[in-house]
Amino acid sequence: MLINQKENMMINKMDHTIPTSPSLTNCRQTVSYSSKLDHVILARRKRAELRRSKVLSGGENDTLAKRRRFENVDNEFPYQSSVIGRRREMEDAISVELGFVDKSCMKLDFYAVYDGHGGSRVANACRERLFKLLASEIGDGSDQGEMDWDKLMVESFVKMDEEVNDQSEFVGSMGSTAVVAVVGDDEIVVANCGDSRAVLARGGVAVPLSNDHKPDRPDELERIEHSGGRVVNWNGNRVLGVLATSRSIGDRQLKPYVIAKPEVIVNKRNDKDEFMILASDGLWDVISNDFACHVVRRCLDGRICRRSSSEQVNDTTKENKYRMTNAAVVLTELAMARGSKDNISVIVVNLKK
Repeated sequence: MLINQKENMMINKMDHTIPTSPSLTNCRQTVSYSSKLDHVILARRKRAELRRSKVLSGGENDTLAKRRRFENVDNEFPYQSSVIGRRREMEDAISVELGFVDKSCMKLDFYAVYDGHGGSRVANACRERLFKLLASEIGDGSDQGEMDWDKLMVESFVKMDEEVNDQSEFVGSMGSTAVVAVVGDDEIVVANCGDSRAVLARGGVAVPLSNDHKPDRPDELERIEHSGGRVVNWNGNRVLGVLATSRSIGDRQLKPYVIAKPEVIVNKRNDKDEFMILASDGLWDVISNDFACHVVRRCLDGRICRRSSSEQVNDTTKENKYRMTNAAVVLTELAMARGSKDNISVIVVNLKK
């Protein structure tokens, strides 16, 4: 209110002092005032952003409290947060399998976010089976030298898709997107099928590790139309006016227009790697890659913390686990505060060696 009063006083004063034929001095005054006003507006926006972030560190909003599921660091699900949000049903699923491949020559961790549609069955089936299928594929090909990650991921996703579509209990309109990350000592492998997303923070820069599969993406639109399908704008671009993603596991009724083949990106790790975020589109619909990385960085540095200082612990491993889980929870709550209407699932992986 004080700022508004001051602005009004300045405007009224200028109305009385600026003549009809402005001199050079008056023009300078006008420019000065305009720059000050722009500065005030910018400052207000920053304060509004920080106020939103305070849903982060403290305030207990009743709606958020009812809608969220906060996984405590002492339970068996660290590094992640998954909330039903404003949906009636929870259709997302998360998978964290540390050391899912553990051999003398390699140790790999598996992280995945599945965003179901038409129900949660396909997402839950992927959570239970996909990492096992991938581990089996890796085991079969691990003696053949350097692994062909593109082939391994594609075969695992296709087998998962066949399992789902061959079972009569799954309705033909059920499906799930999948973004999977396999993290080893030397590389990060991301396979994406759908519109969930993986983002890497490297040297202060947000690096996308996947590309969203939207029906209006030029190459996806061409593929769909070439196979005889259509993209219809029905409350957004959708395959046959039904599905808002062009790739998924399941969705038997939309074959061959919707496929389960993932796009695979392999990144060599380096000392600048900070962390990785995997999340469903409930987060990315309202938060940019850059801002998500900014928030997580502050959480991992201890600058955004949802607990009081009296709860600080001296155990470094437990503290790191808490900070990653805290970062995931902060992102889900921030997405809700920004009006996300979908389920929101987030995994944060600390990559600092």
